[in-house]
Amino acid sequence: MTASTRHDLFINGEWKKPDSGKWIEIRSPATGEKLGEAARGDKEDVNIAVAAAKKAFPAWRDTPASKRADALYRLRDLVARDKEKLATIITSEMGKPLKEARAEVDFAIGLLRFAAENTWRLQGEIIPGERPNEKILIDRVPHGVIGAIAAWNFPLALCARKIAPAIAAGNTIVLKPHELTPLSGLALAKLVAEAEIPAGVVNIVTGDGPEVGVPLVAHPDTKLITMTGSTPAGKKIMAAAAEHLKEVRLELGGKAPFIVMEDADLDKAVEAAVVARFGNAGQVCTSNERTYVHEAIYDRFAEKLRSRINALKVGDPMDPSTDMGPKVSEDELKKVDDIVKKAASQGAKVEIGGQRLTGGLYDKGSFYAPTLITGVTHEMNIARNEVFGPVLSLLKVRDFDEALERANDCHYGLSAYLFTKDLARILRMTKELNFGEVYVNREGGEEPQGFHHGYGDSGLGGEDGQHGLEAYVDTKTIYLNA
Repeated sequence: MTASTRHDLFINGEWKKPDSGKWIEIRSPATGEKLGEAARGDKEDVNIAVAAAKKAFPAWRDTPASKRADALYRLRDLVARDKEKLATIITSEMGKPLKEARAEVDFAIGLLRFAAENTWRLQGEIIPGERPNEKILIDRVPHGVIGAIAAWNFPLALCARKIAPAIAAGNTIVLKPHELTPLSGLALAKLVAEAEIPAGVVNIVTGDGPEVGVPLVAHPDTKLITMTGSTPAGKKIMAAAAEHLKEVRLELGGKAPFIVMEDADLDKAVEAAVVARFGNAGQVCTSNERTYVHEAIYDRFAEKLRSRINALKVGDPMDPSTDMGPKVSEDELKKVDDIVKKAASQGAKVEIGGQRLTGGLYDKGSFYAPTLITGVTHEMNIARNEVFGPVLSLLKVRDFDEALERANDCHYGLSAYLFTKDLARILRMTKELNFGEVYVNREGGEEPQGFHHGYGDSGLGGEDGQHGLEAYVDTKTIYLNA
């Protein structure tokens, strides 16, 4: 990839110059190097892409499920073939360590595989009617054109997460990758073409939110909107979609509590707390955002935690030994730094880190130090608002009752963590912990066959697994008589 590389829009199976004639410069957050330019799409490009998807829909809807599965298997195999190339693109444009980028490609492969395997499982129902010989059929039918918007933190996997179930169910799709990280989605588009998925079934329009995202959401021919991103952006999308009363699926922010009880495996809990907070530089909606530790083990936990954080290696994300790369951009780094400064001003103690890293490689990129903050109270901003960065807040709790109360006192409801050996607590948690996804005695990381969803400000609907796949179909009720 050279600095002069320009990437067109992928519409109707072809590469198209942007209607605006403008381009977005893409730079590495680790080195500042120019990686290339992506087309700056606009409303006219969205209209062309949606028209192509609409035209392709009837034939793709009528394609047998087995043939749709074959297309997805071909795409999966191509992603697996190009795993190293795709991982390198992810790391270059997003900044996550190469080992994490490889795991992201594996997740994308899993998502494509699950969708392919389940094209036959979008099953209907037959219900007895009230009239003689009548049958009531509940059929599953695709929506039509899907409008999809992906976030920057998992630039390949989030594209696969939306494309795979959409086309498995017989829909066509127009997808907008994030403007900071469009290259992974465009690389996937090349493989879509190579997999011989029919023209118009998958379309990729790059550009920013106002110029591409807004017209995609507002377009009368997009029947379902699926978006991964921030809660404020999700609320705007929901409002825009209301004009046409279209269905909306939103996977938004999180403020995951990480609860460690006195009977937990301490070493296991510390390792999971660090992985769940500093993986991808904390830029994960399921990240450990607030660590609640039982007072009986707080001091021992904190000691082990300090040692583990201090051992993290921050540096070149292409280096296999690097544990944490840069923030995705200078703006995102500043947001995190402002949150840390606010916490300190409210009385929290910054024990480790708390500033951007400087010198050598660090001067070229957006590197923030792995940070540990103690003395945090539940009322502080940092305990209530999403950080989305490499900052671990440590809080002490008296017992399980207080941990549950503090965990649930939150506008978000995506993910949570619990470390305990007490089955009674685990069973109680299933009823009382108000989060859509809970990891018990393990670090985070959802699976393609699971269901990734949240409550409250964490969004509507969900992704992955059979429940996620069924979001991409509607129901049609038929009263069948001879």
